[in-house]
Amino acid sequence: MRYRSVTYSARARSRSGALAAPSAPRPDAAFSALADPTRRAVLDLLRSGTQPAGDIARAFTVSRPAISKHLKILRRAHLVEERREGRHRMYHLNPEPLKAVDSWLNQYRQFWTASLNNLKAFVETEYEKETRAESKSPKNPNFTEEKPK
Repeated sequence: MRYRSVTYSARARSRSGALAAPSAPRPDAAFSALADPTRRAVLDLLRSGTQPAGDIARAFTVSRPAISKHLKILRRAHLVEERREGRHRMYHLNPEPLKAVDSWLNQYRQFWTASLNNLKAFVETEYEKETRAESKSPKNPNFTEEKPK
């Protein structure tokens, strides 16, 4: 029996055999893609504008096939978009999925802002209590309390 190479399309077929629409970006896919430091570095590189895959690969010490896999994951998460110009594959940043990540992070940003504001108020209150207590009973060793005669 011969081995056959099978290539799967990015779009899956439904039970009827028709091509399904491309999947919508999922926040989980964006988080998964952002988990890798190399992929985050690729996104940082693409903030400056559209770049060919070769230039992206040259910016890293890992192999071109490894960068190609990273770009594939970023494409599937809809964080980058690819277009062809002649023989070159050009990539550019798609900020839309990052908005979902930012809105999720905003909940935690609000939580930590409120928590830090509460901590600041508590520390300021405690500091104020300590300064009032110290001004009423000085701990100066040269201080002698006068005794009534």
